[in-house]
Amino acid sequence: MKSNLRIVFMGTPDFATASLRGIIESGYNVVGVVTAPDKRAGRGRQLNQSSVKRFAIENQLFLLQPQNLKDQQFIADLKLLKADIQVVVAFRKLPKVVWDMPPLGTFNLHASLLPKYRGAAPINWAVINGEKQSGVTTFFIEEDIDTGNIILQKEIDIDHSDNAGTLHDKLMKLGSHLVIDTLNIIGTKGIESKKQTGKPTHAPKIFKADCKINWSDELMAIHQKIKGLSPYPTAWTNISENKTLKIFDSSVIKTPHNFDLGTIITDDKKELKVAVKGGFITILEVQLSGKKRMKVAEFLRGFRFEKNTLLF
Repeated sequence: MKSNLRIVFMGTPDFATASLRGIIESGYNVVGVVTAPDKRAGRGRQLNQSSVKRFAIENQLFLLQPQNLKDQQFIADLKLLKADIQVVVAFRKLPKVVWDMPPLGTFNLHASLLPKYRGAAPINWAVINGEKQSGVTTFFIEEDIDTGNIILQKEIDIDHSDNAGTLHDKLMKLGSHLVIDTLNIIGTKGIESKKQTGKPTHAPKIFKADCKINWSDELMAIHQKIKGLSPYPTAWTNISENKTLKIFDSSVIKTPHNFDLGTIITDDKKELKVAVKGGFITILEVQLSGKKRMKVAEFLRGFRFEKNTLLF
């Protein structure tokens, strides 16, 4: 029975909360939740609770927030929960003493079709690289990150209009269903997992410097980078020595031209185009440093580019 399976859930952001909600609504017995400590953020430096913590409190779930996953008190508290299995979604790397604790093991939900896109940013890199398909995988955690035996996978098409944000939401929903499917297998007939096969690819963490647009790149590479970094962490460019412009959305025009790469064209004051290899990037939504996010037409009403301005 579902109520007999003792589950400890580990996760932090919205992506994880969707799976935790699905587990609870499916009638499973979550005996504990582990999430990140509260962090100070914003101008007021107020303590922010993780999405998973807020959900756990609302549903009166036992909660642990360790600073150090190897802390002896945390390990002792975790053992007292006597979990049969641990479910991990969007959390930190676990030490062996944690993931090896429950008798049925610890499985992770990953937002890619492993072994493709192992690492911290699989959704972003799938869109940046122009993939046509993505998906979700549940697998048993082992020593090396994202290398364990696969339990289940589900595929999904990446639409041409998808950015990292829309694909995130699709995979979040798909992943929550896959977690339940995985638990259903565990609760009924056990699990037959399989080793990962095929050439692995990697999806490393993305830093601010990685988000800077190189206007010498090809047309589609720039467009896919903008989509793959939207809405977060967001592609950006310099428009002057002391001003940057975040770019959230774009479209492409494939046509030959004689402009220098990176040249801004704003002929009708409503459209913002940038000359690149193979055509133009039409910028649709932006955020000037120190200002709010806005559509380009609104932005151009309050900002004027000098003639032959080059983005850099």
